[in-house]
Amino acid sequence: MNDKIKKVYVPMTESGFYILFCLQTPQHGYGISQQVKKLTGGAVVIGAGTMYGTLSKMEKDGLIRFYSEEDKRRLYQLTELGREVLGIEIKRIERLYKNSRGENIDA
Repeated sequence: MNDKIKKVYVPMTESGFYILFCLQTPQHGYGISQQVKKLTGGAVVIGAGTMYGTLSKMEKDGLIRFYSEEDKRRLYQLTELGREVLGIEIKRIERLYKNSRGENIDA
C-alpha cells in the first residue's frame, strides 16, 4: 500500500469504514445504506451524496471495483487493497477499544 492511500484512508471516516465493511460481499449503494442502518440500529445513516461520492473515490483509488449490474444498480466489491485498508482500520479500532478498557497492547 502506498503512503498516499494510507494517508487518505487511515484513520477512516465512519461512513467510509461502513462502506468498505459492507463491500466484503458484492453490494450496491442502496443495499449498503440499508445494511449500515441495520448494523448500527439507525445511528448511522449514509446519504446518497456521501455514498456515491465515496464509492466513486474508492473505486478511483483502487479500494473497490465494479462487480456487476443488477436491475440498473452497480454492484461493487472490495479489491485486495480495500481488504488491506479495512484490516488496518479494524486493528486500529480494536486497539482503541482495548485501550479504552484499560488493556495495554503490545506494539
